[in-house]
Amino acid sequence: METYASVLTKAVIFFIVLIIIEWIASIIMKKPVNRAMDTISSLSSGTTNTIKDILKLSIVIISYQWLYTQFAIFNIQSTFGLVLLAFIGIDFASYWSHRWNHEFNVLWNRHVVHHSSEEFNLSTALRQSISGIFGIYFFLYLPMAIIGVPTKVIAIVAPLHLFAQFWYHTRLINKMGFLEKIIVTPSHHRVHHAINKEYLDKNYAAILILWDKWFGTFQEELADVPPVYGVKKPVQTWNPVIINFIHLWQLAKDAWRAENIWDKIRIWFMPTGWRPEDVSAKYPIEMTEKAQDQIKYTTKASHFLIGWTWFQLALHIALEFHLISLLPDLNYSYLLYYGIFLLVSIFAYTTLMDRHPLAVMVEGIKTIIGFALIYSLNGWYGLDATVQFATTLISIYLIVSLILTVYFTYYEKGAQRVSLER
Repeated sequence: METYASVLTKAVIFFIVLIIIEWIASIIMKKPVNRAMDTISSLSSGTTNTIKDILKLSIVIISYQWLYTQFAIFNIQSTFGLVLLAFIGIDFASYWSHRWNHEFNVLWNRHVVHHSSEEFNLSTALRQSISGIFGIYFFLYLPMAIIGVPTKVIAIVAPLHLFAQFWYHTRLINKMGFLEKIIVTPSHHRVHHAINKEYLDKNYAAILILWDKWFGTFQEELADVPPVYGVKKPVQTWNPVIINFIHLWQLAKDAWRAENIWDKIRIWFMPTGWRPEDVSAKYPIEMTEKAQDQIKYTTKASHFLIGWTWFQLALHIALEFHLISLLPDLNYSYLLYYGIFLLVSIFAYTTLMDRHPLAVMVEGIKTIIGFALIYSLNGWYGLDATVQFATTLISIYLIVSLILTVYFTYYEKGAQRVSLER
């Protein structure tokens, strides 16, 4: 886990550098692709996902190691052959797991956060799930286990395969010639993230676009149909934790409200978006039926608030790196408390971004947790040894953050939600 965390740290730094480069390039090209609150929300989502991964907050029903031990038939010696087989196998599994996440109601909750941004840029790639608590797609790795791809090869190739999906989340790269026939390109993935009827449920592939072409889910980006990004049922929040469970909450409410017992059961396994007729009639949901009618979500915010949220994001990324540095030495329970503090804090400042009064209460809970950790550890996780007066600085931050949350919520003018027409 420490090795994975180290690689992840380097990858996150690399991703942030590329996001900054894309932002600069968009200014030079006069093609804006970022909105401050949306980008902060995306990067905050990536932070929550990283916390979940490094603290192993998920349940693996059957591990690949067990599959390999039980079912391996062959013993492949070629290093190149192993890597190639692992790459193809992981890419094949990614296609089908991705496709099923789109096609079934209960599985869509694992993926909705990735599509929730109404922009499309490199930061969007970091909107990754924390709601996929159970590893349910283990059976897709069975063919690799049977042919004898060792666990250590999967452990190396899998994160590289995931990181390789980052670069094509951009509007600044046009079509790429012959590569369009082989790999997933920005053009292909723009189609996948669009809510236009021509583009819905297309281009599921991770690296090799061949899977979509072979299984009938390929769609080329059309010159006369500019992609409109987001989800048909807008999430209407910047809070990545809420986005991660918003669809599951809707399914639970619909199942509770349905009069027919069969509807209460089958709603979970029906195609994404299906609702019982009686529930749909009594409790309609606002949908974006036509892409061109989309109204983007935004909130009014002063330059002060925007600057404060950028500071919050930067601080939480820095604290996440500190958490990663503690993995080899600190008791897991204290690592978990650190992770909980960060998740509550992200929930607080993204709720403030929504201009929701709940931000004050959550900020208060965060403040209590923060000072409780300082008291129980006699400082902030030993950070004083690296950064002079670190505990004092964290204490000042906790107090200032609470004061500013109250100020922005109750005293700053224009503290209400608005919408931005496309």
